[in-house]
This record gives sequence, structure tokens and C-alpha cells, in this order.
Amino acid sequence: MLCAVLVGAVVQNLVGLGLGLVGAPVITLVAPDLMPDVLLWLAVALPLVTLWRDHGDIDWRGLIWTAPTRVVGTVGGVAAIAALSGAALGVMVGVIVLAAVLLTWRAVTVPLNRGTLLGAGLLGGFAGTASSVGGPPMALLYQHSPPQRIRTTLAVYFTTGSALSLGGLALGGQLDATHFWVAVALLPVLLVGTLLGSRVRQRVPAAKVRPAVLVVCAASAIVLLVRSGLALG
Repeated sequence: MLCAVLVGAVVQNLVGLGLGLVGAPVITLVAPDLMPDVLLWLAVALPLVTLWRDHGDIDWRGLIWTAPTRVVGTVGGVAAIAALSGAALGVMVGVIVLAAVLLTWRAVTVPLNRGTLLGAGLLGGFAGTASSVGGPPMALLYQHSPPQRIRTTLAVYFTTGSALSLGGLALGGQLDATHFWVAVALLPVLLVGTLLGSRVRQRVPAAKVRPAVLVVCAASAIVLLVRSGLALG
């Protein structure tokens, strides 16, 4: 778990997301009872560390438009956890994200407007609460933005969205307070990952960030599909 959180923090500091991609499957295999609580707590903390060091060029207008549907998506995610199996949710989210990556890689350019922001907020709220992997919808929407805007905007999005998901799980009686202390114990690893990610980021050209975002999103979807498929099997 320590290694997974460390690598996930490095990847997220590089392209704006990645903690859920690396951390979710490992934590699910090692200690499934900790999911999604621990990863959501970490998803609140890591962006705060990022924003403390790097807080310029945030798209506040875009974030405001995602807020209403993020709330709706979170409620849907809480309801889905209560009604469906985790494996079924993983397959559903994985298929949606992978299809979006394949469409936007070459064929389709998704416009950044009010409608798509509302849609990203809805899907991100649902996926983040149900599977702890809620970043890809927003990342795909901002993939053509400057790297600085991607990282800082996603950092705010993750902090507020993960806090909202935790609140929803608490209201639904599905949040274990003891898992908070597990997340606290992992915080030093997040700090180390942040420092390493900053060093790596300085060596990556801006033109390579968009392909990296798409690769991480696709990998998130594949990990969810494989993990969920094994659970269903």
C-alpha cells in the first residue's frame, strides 16, 4: 500500500490524476474493507499539498459549473453502492471512461463548455463515490489545456469532490471513521510522492502531458475493468 500510494502521488503530480489508478487496485487486493474510504481521504489531502506549492491558472469558472451536477452524481454514487455490487459498478465506470478515451484520442474533440462541464461533474461525482476513480471525465475535458491549468484545476476538483463523496458516504452510514487514521498514517508517503513528482515534472515537455493524461485515463478504465471482471468471475 505504501508503494502504491507513493507511485500514485508521483503520477498525479505529473499529469493531474493517478492516485486512484495506482492506489485503488492495490488497496482493493490487500485490504478491500478500506475502500473507498481511505483513498477518498487521501484524494482530499494530496491536492491540498499540490495547491500549497502550485496554485496558479485554476479554471474557477469551469469548476463552478461542475459543482451542481457533482452533488447529483455523488448522491447517485452513494445509492449505487447500496444497490449494486462493487464489481458491477467498476465495469460500468470502466466502460464509460475507456470509450471516452478512445473517442477523444483522435476522432472527437470534446468542447469545454457549460454542457460538457455539467456532464463531467455528474459522471465524476458518480464514479468518484462509487469506485474512487472520478478524475478521468474531468481530465478528458481539460486534456487540451496547458499542463499547469490541468494540474491545478484537477487539484481543486479532487479536493472538493472527494470531500463531497466522504460527506455523502457519512450521511449514508457507509463511512468507517477508523479508516481516517489509516489515511493519516499514509500522509508522509504523499509528501514524498509530491516532491518526487515535482522533480519528474520538470523533465517532461508540455507537449507530452496530453498523451500522458489519456494514457492514465485509459489505464484507470482497464484496471477497473480487470479488477471488476475478476470479482464478477
